[in-house]
Amino acid sequence: MVVFHIAVTAADDYLTRREGHRRAHIERLQGLRAAGILIGGGPTPDGKTADIFYRLQQPAQIKPAMEEDPYWLGGVWTRYEPRSFSQFVEPWEMVPVVLDGSRPAVLVEGPTDQHDMAQFALIEMRGAGRIAFGGFFEGGGTLAVAKTADAAEALGWFAETGFWKPDALTARPWLHVL
Repeated sequence: MVVFHIAVTAADDYLTRREGHRRAHIERLQGLRAAGILIGGGPTPDGKTADIFYRLQQPAQIKPAMEEDPYWLGGVWTRYEPRSFSQFVEPWEMVPVVLDGSRPAVLVEGPTDQHDMAQFALIEMRGAGRIAFGGFFEGGGTLAVAKTADAAEALGWFAETGFWKPDALTARPWLHVL
């Protein structure tokens, strides 16, 4: 199995457009999660983008995973870009679905200084309750879900390990829906 991060772009009228499709979208994602396909996902607070993490057997499964979703079929989502992780730190738990925005998180992304040690640090951060999950792309880039709403705090967690390039790390708000 390969874990993919899918960066999704939403329609300009996302908040209005999603309402007619939201229930079917969430039900579908819950089914994919129950089947072990969906790891997690959610939108940014402004609704302009979303990030979804799928576990798939092959890249050809990305298209149906995305384009059979009610949000895609209803024009809520307009574009998506997949990337595959070369290494992934799985979540310890599947969190309950939260639709009211009450589980804010931060997506931290950037290159590592010492890839091998950064792997251990990511596992330790998960164990300390600082990240939910995350991983590494080819070339050492990292993407992880930090379990805080404070971007500076999330960046600090990564910087204090000494295994990431602090000036190259970015953090952006995200709503951890499921």
